[in-house]
Amino acid sequence: MITLKVIIDKQQLIVLDDNSVLREYAISTGKNGVGEKYGSEKTPRGLHIIRAKIGSDCEPNTIFIKRRPTGEIFTPDLRDQFPTRDWILTRILWLSGLEVGKNRLGDNDTMRRFIYIHGTPDDIPMGIPGSKGCIRMRNKDIMELFDQVPVFTQLHIQETEQG
Repeated sequence: MITLKVIIDKQQLIVLDDNSVLREYAISTGKNGVGEKYGSEKTPRGLHIIRAKIGSDCEPNTIFIKRRPTGEIFTPDLRDQFPTRDWILTRILWLSGLEVGKNRLGDNDTMRRFIYIHGTPDDIPMGIPGSKGCIRMRNKDIMELFDQVPVFTQLHIQETEQG
């Protein structure tokens, strides 16, 4: 059974089959650190599932706003036009928390916070926190991951390798 693990201090996403590591990816999590509160722009911790997969037929670098493709393909010129936009590109894995009171329901609800695993411009650094709470990946990596994991795949987001 495929599961995912995000290790914040290593800025790493690991794909596991039972306990065997299948693949490791460099990622970028929340610039503001970890936390579950709505509006914090922090990456939520704990046990989650992939609630929805969005963008399966979209081209690499497709731009999404509110989980919908805009019809645009990301370019540096677009970034220059919209320098404050949070670029959500290529594919979206929308996360939902499983721990009531921690990352599910109320002001801590991961899904209502619109926390995703998604693609980002290729020149955005991986391996250092920089997102608004989401888990950013290289476009080629999110496409590969998207094809590997079904909806309802479990994901554990933890601060260190030990938990």
